[in-house]
Amino acid sequence: MQWSGPPLKPDAIVRFRQRTVLVFAHSGYLLNLASPDATNRQRSIAALVDEIERATALGVPFIVMHPGAHMGAGEEAGLRTLIASLDAVFAATGKSKVRIALETTAGQGTCLGHRFEHLAFALKNCRRPKRLAVCVDTCHIFAAGYDIRTPRGYEATMREFDRVIGHQHVVAFHLNDSKKPLGSRVDRHEHIGQGHIGLPAFRFVLRDPRWAGLPMALETPKSADLHEDVENLRVLRSLLPPRVPPV
Repeated sequence: MQWSGPPLKPDAIVRFRQRTVLVFAHSGYLLNLASPDATNRQRSIAALVDEIERATALGVPFIVMHPGAHMGAGEEAGLRTLIASLDAVFAATGKSKVRIALETTAGQGTCLGHRFEHLAFALKNCRRPKRLAVCVDTCHIFAAGYDIRTPRGYEATMREFDRVIGHQHVVAFHLNDSKKPLGSRVDRHEHIGQGHIGLPAFRFVLRDPRWAGLPMALETPKSADLHEDVENLRVLRSLLPPRVPPV
């Protein structure tokens, strides 16, 4: 919840690049590339350019970002402003390979991204579509009205996603249950299996070959010792397909 951070120290960059696991980033929550307010939009563009430069230095492959909110200007105007802002960001970071993964959203207020068509519009109209990708948040798509609780509902949702966007554009998942019911348009995360989504949907995701090998992150409530994450990971791992023993 800030516009910028302190400069990265060279030794910190070296240590970070020695990591052995894939790390991806999330942009600051203040950014709104779809804002009709020119001052806020320019500040958001500058902040995202800074984040891409940091990610480039650290070797981070992509940054997850909310598409933004149109603030009353209307969805079409907001989407066109978003695209113009992304074009400006990518022009300013032309030598970077860091991608922006637009996140599916719950659709609170005037937020964009709660319909698959919003993200598809950005992918189709951005001047540098190869710099764009998608991050799917299970809580968000459920709150937006996509029912993934049953085999039929999950398959219908993913067929629609594939038709409108294409599964090849997905680079990450946020695995969160939902405190609020289907179609509530309210973004409130819950522990895995303890919300309105329930366990079967997460089994569908984890056993879907389209998502094999993708990084998946928890954004569920947590305390200082992170024991909730340990339990949520245990639950998620129990939903994975059984491993076939080596011959």
